[in-house]
Amino acid sequence: MTDTPPWRRLLRGLGPAVAPPHGIEPARAALGAALGLGVLALFLFSPVVDKGTGLFLIAPLGASAVLVFAVPNSPLAQPWSAVVGNTLSGLVAWGVLSVVPDPALGVALSVGLAILAMALARATHPPGGAVALLSALNAPLVREMGPRFALVAAGGGTLALVVTAILWNRATGRVYPFRQPAETGPHGTHDPAPERRLGLTADELRQILADYRQDANLGPEDLGRLIEAAESAAAGHRLGALSCAQVMSRDLVTVGPATPLAEVAALFSRHGFTSVPVVEDGRLAGVLFQIDMIRRALAPGLAEASAGSVAERGIPTVTPDTPAAALIPMLKDGKAEAVPVLAADRLVGIVTRSDLVSALAHDFVPWAG
Repeated sequence: MTDTPPWRRLLRGLGPAVAPPHGIEPARAALGAALGLGVLALFLFSPVVDKGTGLFLIAPLGASAVLVFAVPNSPLAQPWSAVVGNTLSGLVAWGVLSVVPDPALGVALSVGLAILAMALARATHPPGGAVALLSALNAPLVREMGPRFALVAAGGGTLALVVTAILWNRATGRVYPFRQPAETGPHGTHDPAPERRLGLTADELRQILADYRQDANLGPEDLGRLIEAAESAAAGHRLGALSCAQVMSRDLVTVGPATPLAEVAALFSRHGFTSVPVVEDGRLAGVLFQIDMIRRALAPGLAEASAGSVAERGIPTVTPDTPAAALIPMLKDGKAEAVPVLAADRLVGIVTRSDLVSALAHDFVPWAG
């Protein structure tokens, strides 16, 4: 095997470092940024706005829009970083220009001290450097306006952009501001989801990011998500060539759509099941989970309800030949307790979490298998 030529390694290093666009994400980010800046521009360019107040658009807001709409998980894009970073940079530049008359020195000190101030305030936001530079290049205006340029044009404009980004990202399925480790888990408790219990605390994740100088690029919660995804992929490798047919339960207890819930409850109690398939003419009509029974018990009309009226439909299914590794993302997040196995649209088995755990245990427990 020959080594890669140095020139090719150099060219590869100069190539794109960002992954290819995923789905509609670029369009989602572009539309959000256009909406945020467009609404802000319509307001600021309207006749009702008194330009003497300092309310006007500045170019660095375009860079801020890229961050808060296109990479909302970045620590550099979070509300504190954006609003405080831009505002603080404007204030630093105003302070420098108030005492430094030389234009070249004013540019250098404004940007350099703005970077230092943002770092000390834990508010690093790259467009803040542009705010400082813009201030230094328009020194007469900034000296005339005083702190209003920083507080109103930079800080106020950024705040409006951040509020729009929060609403847009949440409305389109993105989390912004980014996830915090202290948030409650899916069951309303302070325990994280089972797949997120990595054995690493939030402080340890932060320390890892600091040790590798990545705390400006990634938050601790997102690092945890990446570790969890890597562990899931590794677990899939441990399952090797196993197929769903090799780990599924075959001798199934099923019910029909018309089966009363009282009978289903008796099956749960007798067999210790947490789920039971609902089958009609050999075809899957849904899956009834214990949690569905509990929810229905809290609602009126339990005695008249049937399995078909409560069963969940549209849940993910697999075929007997599907690799068992594909079950991990389906079963790990608590949204599904079991995955039906279909062959030619006929139910032939089901894989529960315990089935999957047993398959994984073969690699760790000497007597397994």
